[in-house]
Amino acid sequence: MHFAQYYLDCLSQASYLIGDETTGRAVLVDPRRDIDEYVRDAEAAGLRIELVVETHIHADFLSGHLELARATGATVCFGEAAETGFPIRRLRDGERILLGGDDGDGVTLTVLATPGHTLESICLVIREHPADEVPFGVLTGDTLFVGDVGRPDLLSAAGHSPEDMAARLHHSLHTKLLALPDATRVFPAHGAGSACGRSLSTETSSTIGDQRRLNYALQPMPEADFVRLVTAGQPATPGYFAHDAALNRDGHPLLEPGPPVALTLDEALAARDRQGAALLDCRPLTAYTRAHLAGSFHTSLDTRFAEYTGSVVAPDTPIVLLADPGAEQEARLRLARIGYDHVLGHLPDPTAVLERCPALIRRSRRIRSEQLVGEQGWLSDLPSGGGGPVVEESAVEGPVVEEMGGSEVSGEVAGGVESADREPGGGEPGRDEPGRDELGGREPGGREPGRDELDGREPCGGEPGGGEPGRGEPVGRGAAGRGAGGSWPGGVQLIDVRNPAEYEAGALPGARNIPLAGLRHRIGELDPDRPVVLYCRSGNRSVIAAALLEAHGFGDVCDVVGGYEAVAADAA
Repeated sequence: MHFAQYYLDCLSQASYLIGDETTGRAVLVDPRRDIDEYVRDAEAAGLRIELVVETHIHADFLSGHLELARATGATVCFGEAAETGFPIRRLRDGERILLGGDDGDGVTLTVLATPGHTLESICLVIREHPADEVPFGVLTGDTLFVGDVGRPDLLSAAGHSPEDMAARLHHSLHTKLLALPDATRVFPAHGAGSACGRSLSTETSSTIGDQRRLNYALQPMPEADFVRLVTAGQPATPGYFAHDAALNRDGHPLLEPGPPVALTLDEALAARDRQGAALLDCRPLTAYTRAHLAGSFHTSLDTRFAEYTGSVVAPDTPIVLLADPGAEQEARLRLARIGYDHVLGHLPDPTAVLERCPALIRRSRRIRSEQLVGEQGWLSDLPSGGGGPVVEESAVEGPVVEEMGGSEVSGEVAGGVESADREPGGGEPGRDEPGRDELGGREPGGREPGRDELDGREPCGGEPGGGEPGRGEPVGRGAAGRGAGGSWPGGVQLIDVRNPAEYEAGALPGARNIPLAGLRHRIGELDPDRPVVLYCRSGNRSVIAAALLEAHGFGDVCDVVGGYEAVAADAA
């Protein structure tokens, strides 16, 4: 048997190639959209990919079933309950897929219908020989993860209550998966950082026995308790999930490889003004906070770039990339993996462009965590409109920890703001290798800060000048001409952009929880004429959220350096 796991850290997504080396017949399960590596590896192993099996209709990434069907002639397969806009082979519960020879021996996959995460969800039990008492393993899709189970709430919009789906999930887990021998290996579709569950492990495989003992959702309990447990505290659903689910169900354009075209600054600004394009700054956080184009969005390639972009930029929005030289193709590919194909081009070397165009520069405003818990007790005044001192971005010092989805990496202050190590999986496209960690805007019509004062003048030239307070001036010289130690007039809106479970575990007094994944849809709940202070766990999501608000016309926005962790440490 040939078995390979391809794990993509930047989406916490796993796909699998299973083949019979005697016959050369193979199956590819849950492929991502850029398929060249699968095809190359199959050819090198002497395998023919005959079937592409999807364990369910994915919402968190755009699957490569159509790309593989075109490239290999493979048949696309889904669970029997799937309804799609293209021809598929429906796999029935208990059906066996024989990859071996005519004698009936060889690698065999057995289909288990496991509704709960979605109605059409299936798992695949793998045996090297049909008569093996203990299977080699089971591909559990989004039904069972290492340390968690699939969330049951993604079909709420289609009329299926989370409680009903959770009850189905309980039945699938206990009558299908937990009926397998304890030694059966577990290979899920996702790992830590995925929004498809809340407590996924960093491990990419396990066993049925270990999950029976260690997985919180598989402990002995009545079904009603299970339903309450798995329907509570799920992370906010990124805004692109419904878009990707529809494309995976109905069909999508095939991936067209190639680098984005280079644009001049004038062309990039024209795309923003005339086509409603999002200027997406995907440079490291440090570079963005020091200087960025007014009205640009920010999601760094150092973090969960595609997922965060899908949270703050609406699907089908035209995008202009502002990436470090040589990173534009990686950015385009990672966006394509979630179906964000409308990339108009990229601005070569945006840092150099900004240096030549000071009139277009904005700097991120950030506040030190210790200033929230200082002797003046500023934090306790937040609900009644007390303001807080703001510091120059360049004045921030000290070590920080940057967040990457559900995990974190050590970073350090560089030039006044934190920078994170490059995310595994965020490197060059196609690095994935089997068996290792790398195995495998604004909405149209959105108002952008600084747009009015830029109209009618040359895009390069002049000095950051007047206009509304806080727009076009360095950190600490905004709204009321305040510097370090100043205060905001009017009521501050303190927003916690973490997920609900994080917020419920502890939050700053007076903070309102609007998770980053839902902020784009809830901007109308905030007052753009009042100051906004944002925080997350450690200072990454809050910068993304601040950029989103600024792109929608909020002129007085800052975030807390180091996030909740830093504030809690200073308050201790």
